[in-house]
Amino acid sequence: MSNHIGQATMRPDGTLELKLRATGPGGMFGDALVTYAPSDENYQKVLQHLGGLKPGEVKPVPPFES
Repeated sequence: MSNHIGQATMRPDGTLELKLRATGPGGMFGDALVTYAPSDENYQKVLQHLGGLKPGEVKPVPPFES
């Protein structure tokens, strides 16, 4: 079992780009691309969840707690 659900990149303008994958029984899977602009109300929360990020840096995305 993987300890991350995708990868995150910070674009040069500071936008966070998360490429996420969910898997399920029988080989089901779903991919999503989620972006957070610096003006987004959840931006700081996501950036903190990632442990910080610099422009051009790529990091794995740990699972979010519900």
